[in-house]
Amino acid sequence: MQIIPTTIPDVLIMEPKVFGDDRGFFFESFNENRWRELTGINLRFVQHNHSRSAGGVLRGLHYQIQQPQGKLVRVVVGEVFDVAVDLRQSSPSFGQWFGTLLSAENKRQMWVPPGFAHGFSVTSDVAEFLYLTTEYYAPEHERCIAWNDPDLAIRWPLAAEPNVSAKDRQGRLFKDADMFP
Repeated sequence: MQIIPTTIPDVLIMEPKVFGDDRGFFFESFNENRWRELTGINLRFVQHNHSRSAGGVLRGLHYQIQQPQGKLVRVVVGEVFDVAVDLRQSSPSFGQWFGTLLSAENKRQMWVPPGFAHGFSVTSDVAEFLYLTTEYYAPEHERCIAWNDPDLAIRWPLAAEPNVSAKDRQGRLFKDADMFP
């Protein structure tokens, strides 16, 4: 496993060592000891989620204001443009976003720390997305920031208007959203 830093120091890309031949491939998608050794971050995952989305779907930007979730995310079918937005007011990167392509082909994962909003846009015909979380889903604490917030100005790689859920269409503007200290 290799850890690749991003423009936001707490957001990390994890690139596994893949063993492949003409029969297929194998890789270790997570090893707690190796992760801790490379990052210094001690994780405890409590929930494992799997979603499937059609091409053109955009999900997010989601977060929980209480019980904030750290997420280790990856794609097992297709490709997505994955985004993390820093909502920690005390952070030097407050209000900044980082985005990257995650795919079944590149097998990369992204660490989205607690205190960040998270979203993704499907850039393939279909995508299956897996994510481990450090806290349980708590709908009463869930919040959403508008995916197209003008202050964030996320450069989503969109060919057309995205397919967004009714809940996500109700996302608040960044300037009006609940933030972390």
